[in-house]
Amino acid sequence: MRRCLLAFAVALSVSPAFAQPQPQTAPQAMPGQLASPQGATLTLARAPTDWRALDGKYVRIAAPLTLAGTDGLERFGQLTVAFEGRLWQPTEVAVPGSAGYSQVMADNQRRRLLLDDGSDARDPQQVPYLASDAVLRTGMQLRGVEGRVRVDAEGRPSLQLGRALDLPALQRPAVPQVLGSLKVAAFNLENFFNGDGKGGGFPTLRGARTLDEHHAQLNKLIATIGPLDADVAALMELENDGYGPQSAIATLVDAINAAPGSHADWRFVNAGKGPGENPIRVGIIYRASRLTALGTPATLEGGTFVEHSRVPLAQAFQAKGGAPFMVVANHFKSKGCRDASGADADQNDGQGCWNATRVASAQQLNAWMQGDPTGTGARDAVLLGDFNAYAMEDPIRALRSAGWQDAFAVAKVERPYSYVYNGYSGRLDHALLNAGMARRLAGAAEWHSNADEMDASGYQQRNVEGPWRSSDHDPLLLGFDR
Repeated sequence: MRRCLLAFAVALSVSPAFAQPQPQTAPQAMPGQLASPQGATLTLARAPTDWRALDGKYVRIAAPLTLAGTDGLERFGQLTVAFEGRLWQPTEVAVPGSAGYSQVMADNQRRRLLLDDGSDARDPQQVPYLASDAVLRTGMQLRGVEGRVRVDAEGRPSLQLGRALDLPALQRPAVPQVLGSLKVAAFNLENFFNGDGKGGGFPTLRGARTLDEHHAQLNKLIATIGPLDADVAALMELENDGYGPQSAIATLVDAINAAPGSHADWRFVNAGKGPGENPIRVGIIYRASRLTALGTPATLEGGTFVEHSRVPLAQAFQAKGGAPFMVVANHFKSKGCRDASGADADQNDGQGCWNATRVASAQQLNAWMQGDPTGTGARDAVLLGDFNAYAMEDPIRALRSAGWQDAFAVAKVERPYSYVYNGYSGRLDHALLNAGMARRLAGAAEWHSNADEMDASGYQQRNVEGPWRSSDHDPLLLGFDR
């Protein structure tokens, strides 16, 4: 008999990419206000060399602006936009401290612009340049933007808008399709906790604050995981509460199996305990009708995985008629600076705090993988998860130097990204293959269902229907030959 948490169902089908009109609700007058267009209006066809010469001027921007980030909207009434396309995390595309890194920093500074509501008030209930029900996605193009230029003491420009933004039709991406008969996914769930597993125990340490929010979060996660149609998925940020019938991982798998259209064949890898003592952990779920789990799961404990990075979990699998392979779920220490000191303090090189710990974690993980962690003899392996390091940062370069290959580079995917922070796009989520697994790779994709979506679309606020903003990270999908 299923628990009360499963007394609802979620459709697994998601519409392909579509466009729909934006809401037309008129913005309401609030403490922020639109700038007056009094005086001469200057037209800008491109980003100026020096915004300070335009301070106080009213300008109309003839070039399209790319919405680069929505992080500041709810707190400050600000949006980050850019001339000439997205802004990229410098350490996603260039080695920290290199000339290329400096060039990316300068290019970002040249192209970046803040759109402002003209108020210093925190947490505005409404901004005057947006409809109350406007839906934003980074990457959308804004045209005909105009307003009054303000330049701060650091030379950073903002534009107090003179009229409401004319938003384009909302376009959202279809579920990615990749070649290959074996599908492997990875997904950071953004703190999936389930209270006491029986409908109580809210608010939790992280994630949902109420049972209703838990239901909404679970619906969104199912609407993401189901359509990916993977054979196995590595998951991050699961509540670390065991493997019993009331555990978070059991709740998730039961709900996926109960959803309409499901074959009810999802299972989870049971590591016995943990792994690790952190409040959140990694996990692995798989389709028992498609894959056979080989041997027992293995965990990497000790070293940096005692207190900081979450303990990795490895499991070997085999598809019918296929070669064995190993999936390793990972979640390295985040970039936040709490308690960081010494080599782990911010070195001001763009890699944030705890970089030394992440490098040590990468080295420890690689050394572990040189043996046979699962004792099954499976040689082909994929390292998946949230490494909390962008593609050109030290931990990922250390793994590549040790022979691990970036699946998105092997698949020749241009400019991949899975995370948008402070207006900059990049990848904290990676799929790294050893030589044998790289030879089997047939395709790789990210589903940009989350990173581009504004926070308000998530389950704790508007809770828009479907998978949109089910997490702050995009899921990854890889296709392999068996």
